Amino acid sequence: MSMTREQIRDYVLTYLEATECQFLEKSPHHVTVKLSPRADRDLTNRPYYWGFIERTGAEPETMSFSFIFDPEAHQASEEAKAAREQKGPGAQQQMEAAQEDTLLGRYYGAVRPLPILGPGRIQREELAFGSPRLKQIFEATRRGGRYVYLFEEPEQRQRMALLPAAYEPWLGVCFKVEFCCDMKREELHFYGVSLLTGAIDESFQTRIAAKQLVPRLPENVHIEPTKFTLDAGRTVLEQRLAEQIAAYDDRWAQEARERLNDELSLIDAYYKDLVNDPEPERAQGASEQYEARRDEIRWQYEPRIVVSALGCGIFHLRSPR
Repeated sequence: MSMTREQIRDYVLTYLEATECQFLEKSPHHVTVKLSPRADRDLTNRPYYWGFIERTGAEPETMSFSFIFDPEAHQASEEAKAAREQKGPGAQQQMEAAQEDTLLGRYYGAVRPLPILGPGRIQREELAFGSPRLKQIFEATRRGGRYVYLFEEPEQRQRMALLPAAYEPWLGVCFKVEFCCDMKREELHFYGVSLLTGAIDESFQTRIAAKQLVPRLPENVHIEPTKFTLDAGRTVLEQRLAEQIAAYDDRWAQEARERLNDELSLIDAYYKDLVNDPEPERAQGASEQYEARRDEIRWQYEPRIVVSALGCGIFHLRSPR
């Protein structure tokens, strides 16, 4: 699995927008942001600083980052920008300053520029698939986005309407189904169930993909009361997923069991004489290795289906009624 530069950029921008970071500069090749307190906690690894802020109630000063998605294109853009600035009205002042620095350097030696420290510092990070910072963003997204509580953003005319719009609560769950043996296959199923009517949508991701979702209750909206509990909704979705899995072709499991039996037969043939060794100590050691090897082969080849919930949420969507 991998990601293109465009996919990485879209993913990172979505995370920065969701965590309410302040965008300072943005281009197709990079983005410069001042982190929000939430993003700063996720990405900067400063537990002592945030502990101090919590104890004292002081105003936090978050860090700034420039995330580079395409280093070559960004470098070319920066060089072109610098060339344009040299041709601008401030070029003469820059040349005079450079000459003055050279003159001072003759008498006092080269003076290294001081590093920018503190709140004004902007750290530069190149983001590519597999980079530590991108993994950190993935982990922060997994922690923060596993459970959500969102509302459909109404149209502008609904905000001015006399009657509030009725919103229907849905429970949405993204299930990961793993078909495991000596080979592995994974599937994602995003199901939704209405906590008002009990209706199930097996393509719930398609339902919400075209909608603008916000974390706060919009104006002029009425949330209809639920008739199903969260436990009841979860049970309904699990039952529907179990029914779908039961309808799958199970030849993969039968073939995996055949390979398992072949491997166990080879192990039995190899250890047959070793476990019957006349020397008790050697026989005991061989017997322990024999059982351990059989357990290992069973774990590797025995077919099984593992289902887990990657994320879930309550989605308040406009009722069609």
